[in-house]
Amino acid sequence: MESLISKSSGKIKTYEVSVGYKPRPLQKQVHESLKRFNVLVCHRRFGKSVLAINELIKTATSKPRSKLAYIAPTYRQGKAIAWDYLKFYTRPLMAFGGDRNESELRVDLYNESRIQIYGADNADSLRGMGFNGVVLDEYAIMSPRVWTEIIRPAISDTNGWVIFIGTPMGHNQFWEVYDYAKRGHKDWFGQLYRASETEIIPPNELIEAQAIMTEEQYNQEFECSFTAAVSGSYYGKLITAADNGNRITKVPYDPEIPVETWWDLGIGDSTSIWFVQRVAEELHVIDYYETSGESLYHYAEVLEKKNYKYNRHVAPHDIVARELGTGKSRLEVALEIGIDFEIAAKLEVDHGIESVRNTLPYCYFDRENCKIGLDALRQYRKQWDERNQVFKNKPLHDWCSHAADAFRYGCVHSPIDTSQWTKPIYVDTKYIV
Repeated sequence: MESLISKSSGKIKTYEVSVGYKPRPLQKQVHESLKRFNVLVCHRRFGKSVLAINELIKTATSKPRSKLAYIAPTYRQGKAIAWDYLKFYTRPLMAFGGDRNESELRVDLYNESRIQIYGADNADSLRGMGFNGVVLDEYAIMSPRVWTEIIRPAISDTNGWVIFIGTPMGHNQFWEVYDYAKRGHKDWFGQLYRASETEIIPPNELIEAQAIMTEEQYNQEFECSFTAAVSGSYYGKLITAADNGNRITKVPYDPEIPVETWWDLGIGDSTSIWFVQRVAEELHVIDYYETSGESLYHYAEVLEKKNYKYNRHVAPHDIVARELGTGKSRLEVALEIGIDFEIAAKLEVDHGIESVRNTLPYCYFDRENCKIGLDALRQYRKQWDERNQVFKNKPLHDWCSHAADAFRYGCVHSPIDTSQWTKPIYVDTKYIV
């Protein structure tokens, strides 16, 4: 039930309009418990998307000219998951005025409030916007930068609220905001809802799901386990082994040992850089940097500010491609500004992944400096084939890809000699200039 206020002939009229939302007891409990920052770890079919959409509508109707955002991991997912819900629950409000834009997934209400659906795959387009309320759906599979660099500043001047919702994907950024909320910080609310406890899904359905899913999948999707391995992850178990073996710790820079950098270069996409020192048979991964939309000049400045002593910079093979605007390759531009790249071999991706797997047991990572990169390696995973219900033998391209690709280029360019791989590997050298 939403309250609408209108002015007619100088008089204020108040209307009570039902949007058709009848929350379950647990949903109602959530609405009543919400604070400014909220982390809801919910099992599948809990009804978290419907809950979140109606919380956006509540703010939109009670606060004229408010700006509200529902952000999914991708724009396509946002349209599939939330757009129909948003249209359905705002339909009764359209009788009082407003507009609906199908191409922009946007609803403008009678009081000039706006609710819009976005994708975190184009999160930089949100920079500079201000919001009164934001829902981050499936935050576990978004880049951590979406919250820290984009959304947190976007709600500062409006004193806006945020709801993180989703299911776990290992100990990553979603775990961190949940853990922060549970530690009793002011203005934070966090709660975890397991299918075995909520009684929303009938027991026989859970039994059938458990019978056809792996233990990891079931514990992650229905029991909201943060410790279950990420399904389809290439390196998740190896990163966990590194953590258990105290190889994710404080790894200081040794000025007596040169640093090599491993790059994945993007323009619209992110550019990722790993900073690595070789100490005997160990790789000390001391730092990581990632951003997007910047030129090579920006990254040259980053290298200079870090003030490491460099001995090599490793780039992917496509750095030799010439750009139409300048007629120069990024390899040539980089050399002009003082970055002398070595080019990684153009191996098939699965061979590169094998090289990373052989290398990770010898790596020590700085826990703080490499945090975002580590989260990306932990979540880098195979594509899921919805039709055949199996994992494809190819990586999913998402925010994790850039860090994982950069690490792979470094591993194949100068690998640790530990592999027992005997199958011949074809190396394409035609790109070398």
